[in-house]
Amino acid sequence: MNDLPDVTIPVNDLKRYASETASELSTLAARVLRSGHYVLGPCVQEFERAFADYCGVRHSIGVANGTDALELSLRAIGVRPADKVLVAANAAMYGTTSVLAIGAEPLFSDVDERTGLLTRETIERCLGTSAAKPRAIIVTHLYGRLALIEDIVDLARSLEIAVIEDCAQAHGATRDGRKAGSFGDVAAFSFYPTKNLGAIGDGGALACNDDAVAARARQLRQYGWTSKYENTILGGRNSRLDEIQAAFLCHLLIDLDRRNGRRMSIAARYSREITHPGIEVPVLAGTEFVAHLFVVKCERRDELATHLRMSGIATDIHYPVPDHRQQVHGGRFSDVSLPVTEHLCSQVLTLPCFPELREDEVAQVILACNNWNSELSRS
Repeated sequence: MNDLPDVTIPVNDLKRYASETASELSTLAARVLRSGHYVLGPCVQEFERAFADYCGVRHSIGVANGTDALELSLRAIGVRPADKVLVAANAAMYGTTSVLAIGAEPLFSDVDERTGLLTRETIERCLGTSAAKPRAIIVTHLYGRLALIEDIVDLARSLEIAVIEDCAQAHGATRDGRKAGSFGDVAAFSFYPTKNLGAIGDGGALACNDDAVAARARQLRQYGWTSKYENTILGGRNSRLDEIQAAFLCHLLIDLDRRNGRRMSIAARYSREITHPGIEVPVLAGTEFVAHLFVVKCERRDELATHLRMSGIATDIHYPVPDHRQQVHGGRFSDVSLPVTEHLCSQVLTLPCFPELREDEVAQVILACNNWNSELSRS
């Protein structure tokens, strides 16, 4: 029997968003149905143009989901089986899954303790312990925070290593006028419904400036075809963005910056007003942090989560198990030690942060976090 109270403030609530957009999206869906084009048609082409322009790149290629976008990015830049790909191990296996899917070898790097991101320094330390140079680096802009990607790209260029940006959590994150997805050789985006730019279903995209990489990605998303029914490159698959999701995404893209602004406002208020000494909040940032998730660190995470649940506030953990410790590997990476990553995975806790969160709910979360003081003083 569960004696915990019902949650009144969720980590996310897609129904609130759906209620605001249902009429417009229903009209768009009906228009697509009447058109007779359902996969890789004019709506996909329109969205690809709009999203490339938004990201500030030459090409956007719509695919079925974000994980496919990562895998096809690896294939499009020429990563082959047995090549090494450097990845962070605190980002829920998405990058690692894509590396393993093509038979490549993940090279796990530790991350910066404060941000949880790869940095030039953490990558250099990892490269210093590896017998072979990786073919590529996947840089995840975790929780919506733009990594110091310029420094990483400079390092990678000097070593002739390709850079893939994992932008699944960072749509619209910007530094010095450049958006996430415009720094590396190719970028992968997810449009899973909870993302900053989320479809009403699944979807993903690659973004790049290289014409050859874009052409190869377009082939790979549709069986490796050069022309219909002519398969000319290995690694192709059926990974196509459908017309209804593309139409939705085109419409929702218009409102992305406003919704990001609301996320950023909530995150800034949390970072300023949560003052509990046992709760470490993310560092304040401007447009570099679009607050896909607001993740705090706490040595007594489970106790804090229970306290918040008793206050009617839901939490989540992004992410509890580092990639190199996942059971699927069967102990393959048991000799890998990433002390910062492993410590972070034991501490992180996600608080509610989504555009439709009301100000009174934000205040309730802050109050509940700060009120945890009285419980600590009695322990």
